[in-house]
Amino acid sequence: MTTESPRWLKSSYSNQDGGGACIEWAPKHARHTGEVLVRDSKTPAGPHLTLSVDAWAELVNFAKFQG
Repeated sequence: MTTESPRWLKSSYSNQDGGGACIEWAPKHARHTGEVLVRDSKTPAGPHLTLSVDAWAELVNFAKFQG
């Protein structure tokens, strides 16, 4: 387990809708721990979700078909 703060990256789909619904995730953390951290880019100091790799894949798949 790492004690470093995660490095957050914004979704590649951010700003396609004017910047309203953006998320960030921490890919390096996911590679090292198997936990996918996700947060709202508009509130970076707020809470984040911790997802399994399978749950993350399901979320991404769900989001693809919502537009």
